[in-house]
Amino acid sequence: MASVATHPTQSRTMILDIIRASRMISRVELAQATGLTQATVSNVVRRLLEDGFVVEVGRGASTGGKPRTLLRIEPTARYALGVQLGADATTFVLADLGGATVSRWRRPALTDPREAVDVIGTEVDGSLERAGVPRDRLIGLGVVAPGPQLAASGIALAPPAMTAWVDFPLRARLEDRTGLPVLLDNDATATAVGLYWADGITATTTIAALFMGQGIGAGLLSGGQVYRGATSNAGEIGHVTVDVDGPLCWCGNRGCVEMLGGTAVTVERARAAGVDLGPQDRPTLAAFGALARRALAGEPAALEVVERSARFVAVAAHTLVNVVDPDLLVLTGPAFAVAGPLYLPVVTEVVTGTRFARGSGPIEVRLSTHGPESAALGAAALVLQAELAPRGGDPA
Repeated sequence: MASVATHPTQSRTMILDIIRASRMISRVELAQATGLTQATVSNVVRRLLEDGFVVEVGRGASTGGKPRTLLRIEPTARYALGVQLGADATTFVLADLGGATVSRWRRPALTDPREAVDVIGTEVDGSLERAGVPRDRLIGLGVVAPGPQLAASGIALAPPAMTAWVDFPLRARLEDRTGLPVLLDNDATATAVGLYWADGITATTTIAALFMGQGIGAGLLSGGQVYRGATSNAGEIGHVTVDVDGPLCWCGNRGCVEMLGGTAVTVERARAAGVDLGPQDRPTLAAFGALARRALAGEPAALEVVERSARFVAVAAHTLVNVVDPDLLVLTGPAFAVAGPLYLPVVTEVVTGTRFARGSGPIEVRLSTHGPESAALGAAALVLQAELAPRGGDPA
C-alpha cells in the first residue's frame, strides 16, 4: 500500500495515536493500519522507543512465521495535570501518557482568580511529590471551565457564579506561576478528548460527549480531531431554545435547555416539591446528587422531578445527534456521576428511536466511566494530545 503520510510529524502522530488506541500492536500491523511503508514505521517506532514514549512488551501469537514484537505506550514517560474550574468545586487529575488517572482530588471552588493562580501553582508541585513523579516528566497544565473560552487569554463569558473570571489573563498568569505550558478550554470539549485518549477509542469513531454539570454542553470529536467551530466554542447545546417564551437564561437567550432541564432548576423544582436536599446553601451539584439518590431509591417526588429534567436533556441529545451524526454519544460530567442511570434510558429511547439518521446505522449511547472527574481528566488529555500527537484544530 502506498504511503498516505510523508511528513515526519504526521507519521509520528498517526503511529502514536494508533498504538494508544490499540493498547498493543506490532510494527507490521502499524504499517497495515497506517498505509505507511515498513521502513517508515520502523524509523518512527525507533525514535519513539529512544524517547521512551513506547516500549516493546513481548511477542504476539505466531501466524506461521516469526512471532511479531508488540508495542505499547509507556505510561510513565510523561504526565499532564488537568484542572476543572467549577462554581461548586475545583477538580484536579494527574494523568499519565496512557490517559490513566494517577491521582485525583478536589478542593472548594476557587472564586478569586488571583488566589486560584497561587493555589493551582502549589497543587502542581504537591501533586508530583505525592505521586512520586519527576518534575521534568510533567509536560503541561490543562485548565477547563464552563462557557466560551479565549485560548490566548481566558474565560470570555461565564455563569453568574464565575463572573470574576471573565477577561482575567489566566493562561499568562498560570504560565508565569508554574513555568509550564498551559492550555485553556471548555469543560465539555475536554471531556470528548479525555474519552478519546483514555478509553482507547479509534480515530474512525465520531464522538459526541454530552456534558452535564452546572450547565449543559457538548464536546465533539471526529477523525481524532476536535470540532471547535469558528471561535472554538462549538457544542453549546444547553443554550438551544426549546421554549421561545421561556425563562431568561444567563446567556441572554430565553427558554434554553439549561434553564428548563439543568441541575440548578431541577434542584429548585425538587425543593418546591418538598424533597429534602439538605441546607438551602448547599452547592448545586451536591444537592442534585442528593436528589438523584432519592430518585434512585424510588422516592416519587424526586423521581418525577428528575424524569422531567431527563426529557429536556433528551431533547438536547436528540438535537445534537441530528446535527453531528455521531457513532457514539456519551453522557458525562458530574451530574451524570450519580444520576446517569436515570437519564440514560430516557436519552437512549429518544435518540435511537427518533433521530433523523436512525435508518442509516446504529448509534451507541452510554455513560462515561470517569464520573465527576471527566472534565479534569479531559484537561490533562488535551495537554497529552497537543504535545505528543498534535492535530489541527487544537487550541493555540
